[in-house]
Amino acid sequence: MLTYTLRRLLIMIPTLLVISFVTFSIIKLPPGDFLSNQIAELRSQGDKAALEKVEFLRKQYGLDKPFVEQYAAWIGIWPSEQGISGLLQGDWGWSFEHDLPVSAVVGDRMLLSFMLNFTVVLFTWVVAFPIGVYAATHQYSWGDHGLTLLGYVGLATPNFLFALVLMYFANVQFGLAIGGIMDPEYLDKAWSLAKFGSVLTHLWIPVIVIGTSGTAGMIRRLRANLLDELQKQYVVTARAKGMPAFRLLVKYPLRMSLNPFISDIGNMLPSVISGSAVVAVVLSLQTSGPMLLDALRSQDQYLAGSFLMFLAMLTVIGMFISDLLLAALDPRIRLTGGAAK
Repeated sequence: MLTYTLRRLLIMIPTLLVISFVTFSIIKLPPGDFLSNQIAELRSQGDKAALEKVEFLRKQYGLDKPFVEQYAAWIGIWPSEQGISGLLQGDWGWSFEHDLPVSAVVGDRMLLSFMLNFTVVLFTWVVAFPIGVYAATHQYSWGDHGLTLLGYVGLATPNFLFALVLMYFANVQFGLAIGGIMDPEYLDKAWSLAKFGSVLTHLWIPVIVIGTSGTAGMIRRLRANLLDELQKQYVVTARAKGMPAFRLLVKYPLRMSLNPFISDIGNMLPSVISGSAVVAVVLSLQTSGPMLLDALRSQDQYLAGSFLMFLAMLTVIGMFISDLLLAALDPRIRLTGGAAK
């Protein structure tokens, strides 16, 4: 198990490098960059002082260099003439749109995004697990049919549409204004118990909106896998020997049916993150989603690249955790990579 863990950790390094290269390539695909657009606008306005500052930033961050040198300097494997260290040394670059270091721009938003996505994953597990088990153990009952209907509705309803409907009913029926992830007075203040409490009171709405589709899909998968296990011969044999129903369910079929449930940890994070970006715009959440979209539109490459690398790192870590849990849960999984048969 230790060898498998170390091997998976080593695989994460080239994976993140490949992701960083693809991310940087996609960001650089549109012609020009943020500073090139600024230079063209300032030249049309005749603002020489601001033009000199923009051209200085362009040279300082090597935007006049070839693509490979820009990428290598961004991640920190190529020495920069201006002393910029890169991602590997903790330097995320400069946000040209906000005229601030990226670390100063994204600090709270990264933390809030992590809190939101982590809470959505927990919500999905807590809700989907008991419902999926109940639906499988009470097949074709009224409860099973009702939960199946809710599951299909949850899968068919887009997150942003659910958010709009929730906002409408909350405002019209209850007179509540839904929006934001905290009260406005805490936006620019340091973290405190009051600010944390405000986040918790606002967090449940986006968690329900984002987690609905993932919960519905998880219920369907868990139900199908558990039903398949309950019909296998070893379950019939255990029942014939008089094993109690609850003990039989927990010890064998439920454990075996959890494999897709655990493997979805890594697959869930990208879907949660992509869904949360749209919902964040609809609900005016102060997370990374709206800022990422603005950075991509304005070609603020260091800000956009830092966001995308953070999300990619979450995904890779999620896949790593799911692989370790699968290896610990199911002894049938071979850790030798199929070397022996």
